[in-house]
Amino acid sequence: MIPVSFYRVFLIFLRIGNLTFGGGDPTMAALQSELVSTHRWLSPERYGLVYALARITPGTNLLAFCAGTAYELLGWGGAIVAVAAVTVPSAAVVVLLTAGYQTWKSNPLAMAAIGGTLAAAVGMMATSAWQLLRPQLAGGRRLRAVVVFGVSVLLSLRFGLSPIPVLGLAALVGFFWRVPATK
Repeated sequence: MIPVSFYRVFLIFLRIGNLTFGGGDPTMAALQSELVSTHRWLSPERYGLVYALARITPGTNLLAFCAGTAYELLGWGGAIVAVAAVTVPSAAVVVLLTAGYQTWKSNPLAMAAIGGTLAAAVGMMATSAWQLLRPQLAGGRRLRAVVVFGVSVLLSLRFGLSPIPVLGLAALVGFFWRVPATK
């Protein structure tokens, strides 16, 4: 296992934060693969905790997530390094792309590329959801995970409930519908 360091955290967040397309969910999925599966710097449980907490914070969830995961690894210094690595280069790219959009919006090839990118981003979001849900499907937790997932989708899509009430209700269900830990 490669030891965690500020330099390695900076490089990972720089690469993933600036080369993953589709927003927060695909970026968080890529970071999960790197931090949990590849380097084993975070346990799936710690990753899931930071993910859940970042989702309920106001503002940009991705930045909260990057700060939280890097804080878990290296404290406040890690959080600052990760957020800077993710935000500074991508902000510069967004400014440049926004300036160029006026020229591109009448170009069918450019618009086709944007459409393809959008489709890939949705696929990556589905991957992120699966990576987060899969550990909860083990053992006696399967029924609870499927019910909470299904009801959350229903509340969000059918009834238009915002994320905070959905997550709050899910937390209550998790608190009251406890499943014995498996070893």
